[in-house]
Parts: sequence; structure tokens; C-alpha cells
Amino acid sequence: MRLKSLSIQNIRSYKDLNIDFPPGSTLLMGDIGSGKTSILLAIEFALFGLQPSQRGSSLLRNNEKQAYAKLEFEVDEKQVIVERKLKQSGKSVTQGEANIIIDNEKFGGSVTEIKNKVLKLLNYPTEFAKKTNDLYKFTVYTPQEEMKQIILESPDTRLNTLRHVFGIDKYKRIEENLDKITLRIRQEIKLKGLEVKNIDEKALSLEEKKKNLILQQNNLKDIELETTKISQEKQQKQSEIKQLEEKINKKNILETEKEKSLFILNNKKDLILNIEKEISLLKEQLEQASKFKFDPERMNALKTHIISQEQLKKQSEDELLVISSRIQGRIQKKQETESLKNQISSLEKCPTCLQEVNQDYKQNIFIKAESEIKVIDKENMEDNNKKQELLQKIDHSKKQIESFKQSISEMEILRIKLESLKEKEKTIQDLETKKQTSNNEIIEITKKIRELEILVKDFEKYQEIFNQKDKELKEVINKEQSFLIKKAEINKEIQFSQIQIRELQESIKKLQDLSKNLDYLKELEYWLSNKFLTLILYTEKNVMLKLRDEFSKLFSKWFSVLVSDELSVRLDETFSPIVQQQDYEIDYNFLSGGERTAVALAYRLALNQVINSLLSNIKTRDIVILDEPTDGFSDSQLDKIRDVLQELKVKQLILVSHEPKIEGFVDNIIRFKKQEGVSGIEE
Repeated sequence: MRLKSLSIQNIRSYKDLNIDFPPGSTLLMGDIGSGKTSILLAIEFALFGLQPSQRGSSLLRNNEKQAYAKLEFEVDEKQVIVERKLKQSGKSVTQGEANIIIDNEKFGGSVTEIKNKVLKLLNYPTEFAKKTNDLYKFTVYTPQEEMKQIILESPDTRLNTLRHVFGIDKYKRIEENLDKITLRIRQEIKLKGLEVKNIDEKALSLEEKKKNLILQQNNLKDIELETTKISQEKQQKQSEIKQLEEKINKKNILETEKEKSLFILNNKKDLILNIEKEISLLKEQLEQASKFKFDPERMNALKTHIISQEQLKKQSEDELLVISSRIQGRIQKKQETESLKNQISSLEKCPTCLQEVNQDYKQNIFIKAESEIKVIDKENMEDNNKKQELLQKIDHSKKQIESFKQSISEMEILRIKLESLKEKEKTIQDLETKKQTSNNEIIEITKKIRELEILVKDFEKYQEIFNQKDKELKEVINKEQSFLIKKAEINKEIQFSQIQIRELQESIKKLQDLSKNLDYLKELEYWLSNKFLTLILYTEKNVMLKLRDEFSKLFSKWFSVLVSDELSVRLDETFSPIVQQQDYEIDYNFLSGGERTAVALAYRLALNQVINSLLSNIKTRDIVILDEPTDGFSDSQLDKIRDVLQELKVKQLILVSHEPKIEGFVDNIIRFKKQEGVSGIEE
């Protein structure tokens, strides 16, 4: 197979693109995000359509309703063109019309039908029609991150994936079909057995089964005898282990007691440190308190001052109340006078005698009212001045009282502190006594710990003896279990034989014409269930061993090209990569980025060669696509890529990278750019 050209519309970051693929090695070059990998995804979509786990929205360009991909390639001198479409359908993106043109003959059909034709052209197994295109991924194009993922998968998942890729899962299907066939044969045997009327042959078979039953019963007796001996040996081992366990338990008790003693010892030491800190603090407090002296006469004088100030404050407050009342009364009188002036000014006739009020009378009343208002204002001004003086006196008295009370409070605190001196002295004495007691206890605990260490050391030898005896016991138990399994198997055989004998006794008069056919069916069932099944399992195992051996050699070879001789690789029985450095295994996660990429790339190339060797008739043997195979590579590793590309020896190699150095390793270069969200080829 050789790719010739690709045309796409509205695929990922592309609006419209036509690209030709020349023979030889071609580098798709461009910055990260310029659309190189999108070309590879478009090729895969054109060949096989959307994968089972792939969403169409991952390929359709944003805000577009449909997309188109057309791939032209050559296989076995046939010119092939595949066309596929995507379309927006509601909230989902689905596959639309698909066509394939082979040597100018056009075929239309469903997505699966077109995929089947592509698989047939590439000579891929038809089982891939409804599955993920693993064979294409591992022989032609695998995104680098997906190859790293298979390396990091669990061994079972990886092995199952490779079984599927290698096509070895067909052995499992053979086993399943074999079960169905043998079940039908056994059913036929049962039916034929009911119809057999040959009494002599049935009687002979009955005698044989009776003899076989006797042999089975004798075997059962031998096994029961051997089982009894093993059981006695097991009981003896268990008794010895129990005695050793008692000694080990005693050692553990001593060690626990030692740990407790160490814990108590540390607590005692911490206690002494705390006592010493507390004594130091108390002494410091005693020293500070001794500098002060309590004066009761001064306290009494302060109390007298408080009483005196409170009396002065009371007198000032009473006087303030009297002055405030006078001021308020004058204010009210002033308001009444002002009201009288207003009434007289608007009065035309006397309300009593109804005579007109002349202006002279009004003027006299105004003059008199004004005189009274001036007297009121003067008196209020004098009283307001006295009021301010009284407020200042009251405020001064309050401050004096507060100051005296603060001094009394401080003297009270001092008195309490001085009274507590004796109590603190007694506390210091008690702490000194407690410290001495703790020191004595530390001496005793230290002595006890030394004694316990000697005892523990004496018991250490029993642990090794216990381990040996425990190992022997496990061996005996395994042996006993093996015999018990044999015993159960023989019991089942005996039960089965007894059932067969009873069936033969019941049907002995019905055997005649079908005995040969019956014997043939029995032999066939036995051959299928035992010999043929064993042969299938053996074949499957040998195929896997051969594949792993070849895979491991190729894996090691490719890795040695990419990485220095300090590291080597191989595959274990689950096809998991094992990285070694001077006979020491290194975890994959501890490798550098370049080394991990080298492991994935070597695994990818080795797997490609193994699959091409296994499926030698597939038509994609001559093309390899590598997507960013140098992620994390150093300059020296990049130089080795030249050797890898030369060693591949494929007719068409498509390489995706943004490393400028690789430009000198290939025959052709196609450069990509992305402007304003649209990818394209640089002119």
C-alpha cells in the first residue's frame, strides 16, 4: 500500500486542503498545534470511518455542519479512492455518505460495507470490521501517547490487547466452540446409550467399570493412609510452632514492656524539665514581688479622697440641677413674653370692652416686654456660665475618683501577690521534692530497661527457628492439600463410576445395534476434550512464546539504537517492558522523558515488525507513520533517528515532528502553518 493524496474539508483546524504524498520518507513539519496530527487522523477516518469509541465532533471543525475526506492510495497495483463525510445531526455528529472507487469502478454502501471493502483490499482479517482498527494502529500509525498508554496498562489488559492484535484470541473461540461441540456429543452419547441393545458389550463394559471402581477405591485407601500420615506430621509441626509462638509472644511482651518503660522514662525526663522550668519561673516571680511593698495607710487615704470627691461631685450636681431649672423657667417666661408681643401687634380691638387699642398703648407694652426679655437673657447668660463651671468641677471629680479607684485596685493586686509569696515558696519546695522523686524513678526505669534488653536478646534466636518451622508447616499443608484434592477427585470419579454402573445395570437389556457408533462418539469426545484441547492450549502457549521471543529481541534491538549501552530492555511473560541498568530493573516512571519516548518508540517498531511477520500477507507492510516519535529526545538521540529511519527499510514513511534537525533525515518535507485558527501548507 502507498498513499498518494488526501483532500479534506472542515476537518479539525482545516477548511480546505489538498496534499500529495510522495514515495520514500516524508516529514510533516510545523509548530505544535499547526495541524500535523490532524492529517494522520483524517487518513485513518478516510480508511475506516469513525472508531467505536471516537466522537464525530472531535473531527468536525467548530461551527461547521459537515466535513469531507477523500483519500487516494495504491494497493497491489490497484488505484483506490475512498470518500467519507461527516454531518451535524441535532446535537450529535454522525457519518454520512461513503464511497469507494477501485480502478475507476465506484461502489456505494453503508459505513460498515465500505470499511469491509477496505479491509479486504488491505488483506486485514474480517474480524476487524466491527472493532477498533488495532492492526492498523500497531502496524501503520499509532499516536505516540497511545503507545505509552499500552506500556502503562495493567499486564492483563496489555496481554488481552496484544492477543487481539496478534489474532491469537481465535484459540479462545476454538475452546468455546469445542465446549459446545463436546456438549452436543455427550448429549448424543447419552441418547445413543439409551438405544443400545447389545447386552454382551454392555455387560463387558459394566465389568470393566466395576474393576475400575475397585482400583479407584484402592487408590482412595492409599491416599487416605498417606493423608493421615501427613496430618499427623502437620499436628506435630503445629505443636512445635505453638511452643515457639509462646516464646516469641513472651519476647514481644518483653519488647512491649521495654517500649512502655522507654515511654515512661521519656515522660519522666520531660516532667523534670517542666518542673525545672516551673521552679525557675516561680523564683523569678518571687524575686520580682519582693521589690514591692504594700502601704495600708496610703490605701485608707485614697479611700478618704474618693469620699471627699464624691461629696464635692454631689454638691455640684445638686447646684447644677437648681441652675438648670432656673434657666428652663426663664426660657419658658421669654417664650410667653414673645407670644404676648405677637398677640398685641395683631390686636385691633379690646376683646373685653370692644374699644380700639391705640398705638401708644401697644408701644408701651412692647417696650416693657423687650425690657423683660433683656433681663431674662442676661440672667440666663450668667447661669449658663455657672453651669459650665459646675460641669467642669463634676468632670474633674469623676476623673479624680477614677484615678483613686485605679490606684486602690493596683494596691489590692499587689497585696494579693504579696500574700501568695508563701504559697509559691511552698510550691517550689513541693516541686523540688517531686523532681528528686522523678530522678530516683528514672534510675530504676533505666535499670529495668537494661534488664529487659538482656532478656529480649536471649529470645531472639527463637524467631529464626520459628520461621524455619513455619516454612516446613506450610510445605506440609500444601502437600496435605494436594492429597485432599486428589482424594476429592477420586471420590468424584468413584461417584461417577457408581452412577455409570447403575445406569449400565438398568439399561443392559437395551444394547444392540448402536455400540460401534457409541464407542466412536466416546472416543471422539475424549479426544476433543483431552487431546485436542491440550493440543490447542499447547499451540497457543508456543505461539505466544515464539511471539514474545521475537518481539523481545526486536524491542531490545530498536532500543539499543536509540539509547546508550547503559540501559537495556526486554519483555516479560505479559509482554511488559523491563528496563535494566547493570542487571538492576528500573521503573518506567523513573526514566527521563527521552528514555520513556525511546521505550515507546522501540516497542512500537518491534510490534510493527512482529505483526507484519505474523500476518505476512497484509498490504500495509510497506508504509509506516510515526507521530512525534522524538518527544523529549536529546540531540544525541535525535542523531540516532537517522539510523532508525534507515533500518526501517519501508517504501513509504510519513514522519510528524517539529524538530528541525530531522529535516536532514528524510527525502521530502511538507511544512504546515496555522493562521487565525486555520491550518494550511506553506507555499
